[in-house]
Amino acid sequence: MYVMKCSEEGVFTKGELVPYGPIELNPAAGVLNYGQGLLEGLRAHRKEDGSVLLFRPDENALRMRVGADRLCMPAPSVEQFLEAIKLTILANKRWVPPTGKGSLYIRPLLIGSGAILGVAPAPEYTFVVFACPVGHYFKDGLSPISLLTEEEYQCAAPGGTGDIKTIGNYASAVYAKERAKERGHSDVLYLDPVHKKFVEELSSCNIFMVKDNIISTPLLTGTVLPGITRRSIIEYARSLGFQVEECLITIDELLDADEVFCTGTSVVLSSVGCIVYQGRRVEYGNQKFRTVSQQLYSALTAIQKGLVEDSMGWTVQLN
Repeated sequence: MYVMKCSEEGVFTKGELVPYGPIELNPAAGVLNYGQGLLEGLRAHRKEDGSVLLFRPDENALRMRVGADRLCMPAPSVEQFLEAIKLTILANKRWVPPTGKGSLYIRPLLIGSGAILGVAPAPEYTFVVFACPVGHYFKDGLSPISLLTEEEYQCAAPGGTGDIKTIGNYASAVYAKERAKERGHSDVLYLDPVHKKFVEELSSCNIFMVKDNIISTPLLTGTVLPGITRRSIIEYARSLGFQVEECLITIDELLDADEVFCTGTSVVLSSVGCIVYQGRRVEYGNQKFRTVSQQLYSALTAIQKGLVEDSMGWTVQLN
């Protein structure tokens, strides 16, 4: 894994690769007491020629810098972030699965490691990057997933931190997701916290709908994470000639859609088979994938795995 610390002036100095293992933290560390921490996630795929591809890692670096500014944290530069990612992957290259058998998931962390008792920025920060080989995010693989609309708990609120990848966002989503899984669903679908009728996102991915061949996804209003896969799907679908709208979507509009799918680094693109809302179950057909989502999934994964020419300029090859 890669470890880099910032100086007292808030500047990150040269990091180093160390054996994967525990990191030492003071019990008064800012991340342990006040949640001052950010995470990112990206995947590395092995091409058929044995080289490794990264997908838009610069976007992860920029998103971490935006989140760090919101939490009053110093952050690695884009160049430092990319160097850490590349070194970590090359050091763990043997763990990148063969082509078509999965990917290497890379997890960058930025945490307030300095000791402080008081709600204020920590005096020291640590940047860590580690990796793990993974397969499909949902247990049923590429099968359409089932979503339970969450009406009691909220994932984010206006003016909060829903639009950055702070560690606390995920802790607050665990209970609702586990409750949904106990009822046989794959994940929860959150509605907006004010009107409780506009669709926001899942616990860890963005959501899209297709109606009359128009693709729509919730508008980024500060409570929805600006996903990199979300942005990629929007850009690529538009390059194919689809009309793509970022707008407010009511739960009724979503239930009336022709197709629904979710996107994220971990899920890539997952078709939604059914949504349950106020006891009403709406199914979107029995096909494994519907037309538009299948087309977009196949196109995006082909780029990520290096199976086609990257006309969008999104991939970075490591030799």
